[in-house]
Amino acid sequence: MSQPKTIEYFYAAHSAYAYLGAWELKRIADEAGANVIHRPFGFAPVMAAAGGKGFGERSKAHLSYFFGREMVRWAEWRGLPMIRHRPTYHDNPLALANGAIIAAGERAGPLSRALLQAHWRDDADIADIDTVRDLAEEVGLDGAALITAAQSAEIQAQHKANTDEAIARSVFGSPTYFVDGDMFYGQDRLFMVERALQTPFEA
Repeated sequence: MSQPKTIEYFYAAHSAYAYLGAWELKRIADEAGANVIHRPFGFAPVMAAAGGKGFGERSKAHLSYFFGREMVRWAEWRGLPMIRHRPTYHDNPLALANGAIIAAGERAGPLSRALLQAHWRDDADIADIDTVRDLAEEVGLDGAALITAAQSAEIQAQHKANTDEAIARSVFGSPTYFVDGDMFYGQDRLFMVERALQTPFEA
């Protein structure tokens, strides 16, 4: 019997486009019988290594399009509610939320979607312990235990390892997906991820 396909999913817990693609990714994986391997990473180090500009360095036109009109259209296309402004707590540290996803194990998918939705639908602070604990409880996890695990040296070491791996594999944004080592950047490439699970693209 052949092994199930895997989708390696590199992203940050505050990523707008990870939010916009999260339920489509689940659909694709479920229909293909594929496993999603969650690799939350430190966004700033990955962007810096790739030579990406910070928000403050980007043009107003770029921000208005990519983090404005484009997001609004994709939210409508995906049928997802989404705030129309940059989240209030968007620049807060990601170590807790990313660590919580790693610590969630088999429940990483539901928790990840809950965190992304809270940030982009409800303008929640996903760096806040109470917020993360409550979201964990909502998806059937032991919130207190998860917070302890997320902050542990072991989980934070894995978070750093994910970040280092993303840099080594030339990831330059969130979300990025790998199927059999083939990289697909952006949730707008999910249709290609779906195809790759069935028929790999030529090298």
